[in-house]
Amino acid sequence: MSLDFDGARLPNPNLREEHHEWRRQLRKFIDSEIMPYAEDWDEASHIPIELWPKAAAVGLLGLGYPEEFGGVKEGIDSWHLWIANEELARIGVGGIPASLMVHGIGLPPVINWGSQALKEMVAPPVLAGEKHIALGITEPGGGSDVAQLATTAVRDGDHYIVNGSKTYITGGMRANWVSTAVRTGGEGSRGVSMLLIPTDAEGFSRTQLDKKQGWWASDTATLYFDNVRVPVENLIGEENQGFLVIMTNFNGERMAMAAAMEAFGRVCLEEAAEWARERKTFGKRLADHQVIRHKIVQMKQKLNATQAYIRICFESLEAGNANPGDIALLKVQASETMEFCAREAMQILGGIGYMRGSRVERIYREVRVNAIGGGSEEIMRDLAARQYGL
Repeated sequence: MSLDFDGARLPNPNLREEHHEWRRQLRKFIDSEIMPYAEDWDEASHIPIELWPKAAAVGLLGLGYPEEFGGVKEGIDSWHLWIANEELARIGVGGIPASLMVHGIGLPPVINWGSQALKEMVAPPVLAGEKHIALGITEPGGGSDVAQLATTAVRDGDHYIVNGSKTYITGGMRANWVSTAVRTGGEGSRGVSMLLIPTDAEGFSRTQLDKKQGWWASDTATLYFDNVRVPVENLIGEENQGFLVIMTNFNGERMAMAAAMEAFGRVCLEEAAEWARERKTFGKRLADHQVIRHKIVQMKQKLNATQAYIRICFESLEAGNANPGDIALLKVQASETMEFCAREAMQILGGIGYMRGSRVERIYREVRVNAIGGGSEEIMRDLAARQYGL
């Protein structure tokens, strides 16, 4: 078996011909519309706005969303979503899928918990790639501690008055709406609500965060709310019940991240194996040195384990009995695997791996954002411990 991107994938008995056709269709789109430009977009810290309608046309943006809003729902399962995350990770530029697919965390709260009017207003233009939505959870003083968020929304007649800020918001500069966590009640998780806030509202402002270690192609913002008036109709779910919305949303985000991180690790394996076959040191190929062969098979070993874990968690989601603690630990497993593979690939590539312009160099820089975003490794372990009654 060749240790390229596809050869390093374990067989998945859940995949049918329609899944393989989806992969072929999506890969053709990525290879023609993204791959040739990915490095330039990353260096320029900018993705052209035209990419979103193109991604919508191929079915990527609408994958799993109701047809009535322009989505593709019938016949779509977890395996289609896994494939999408794998193929986007194959680009080797994490900021592109992070920004292109950010509606995957911003839109589900509206679809799953919002009113019909909110869905009809937001979902069609977002899924068509014409408008954009982001998720606003993290705050400057809160980090992963969602229950302690400080942005307030005080009821004033038929509006909420929102004050506070959010930071590290992916897609925040481009967003037309932000699904925003606010405090409408007392302390702790029971006082949290979710509001859909339009970014053209008076009192809303934002600044770009452009000095990042990785994900250069993804716009990242700090958002400010200064007496922003938001209609009560923009409440997502019930007042003071927003924590449930957030936690449900996190499961989907963490599964997507885990699938992508494993695939990023597989890219590292592919690059390392190819270089080891071609590069010669001390009169023989790198691949002929036992220490290099062991590095490569250890990468494969960890990727196998992570792929199996992902499959189990997706199977539990399909069966309707997913455990949030298992998903949390999967995210840790995937980030640790990605980090291991990125490090070992860098060692095998040596100096050329240190130079900008390679997928491995970018992935190595982007390990940390994956280990933090969607819930840090430390928070994930603690969440799992609570799930298991510790």
